[in-house]
Amino acid sequence: MDITVLSLGGSVLVKDEDPSAYLSELARMLVEVSSNTKLYIVAGGGRIARFYIRAGRSLGATEQYLDLMGIDATRLNARLLVAALKEHACPEPPREYEEAALAGARYPIVVMGGVTPGVTTDAVSARLAERVGATRLVNATSVDGAYTADPKKDVCAKRIPRMSHEELVRLVTGTAEGAGPTTVFDPIGAEVLMRTHIPLTIVDGRSMKNLKLALEGKECVGTIVD
Repeated sequence: MDITVLSLGGSVLVKDEDPSAYLSELARMLVEVSSNTKLYIVAGGGRIARFYIRAGRSLGATEQYLDLMGIDATRLNARLLVAALKEHACPEPPREYEEAALAGARYPIVVMGGVTPGVTTDAVSARLAERVGATRLVNATSVDGAYTADPKKDVCAKRIPRMSHEELVRLVTGTAEGAGPTTVFDPIGAEVLMRTHIPLTIVDGRSMKNLKLALEGKECVGTIVD
């Protein structure tokens, strides 16, 4: 059985005030995929995490404390997805990699959030992929792949359909640090994938059909990193 790790962006997971319809549809698709593929999912914090991080930063909290707030938000998002998946997922989001690996031996789907301060959920997903010997890693974001520039800010930005791990590392090197960064993929995670040669697919997580294809390792619209 293939093993797929999904880094699910918080902006996709909780994209509006009532994400229940999207989460129900997502859960149905994930359960279907899990019949042939072992799924590990790492939930991001998204706008909920950024809300608390902004407020905490304005109150003078340290970056480490802000990171802890962000991790709490990712775990809350993980629990929301677990609620949608019901008995198909491990009921308790693991807090570290070994716990997640052990849960994968008992449940078809394992959902977790952040692990430690200073490590984004993208990096967590890459390290988890290494630990469980994943066939692939899928990064579901609010854009349909990696671009030459931020497509939300630069109308001339072009999607990159395929790149090497080395090219991804160069693309994300020097991107924003600190609690709550928004980048195409975490630089630490990119380094892990380059070292382990685990392929990465970056897709728009709001397209259910396309996300399903990526999770199954089939041809899809996005960016392939290998």
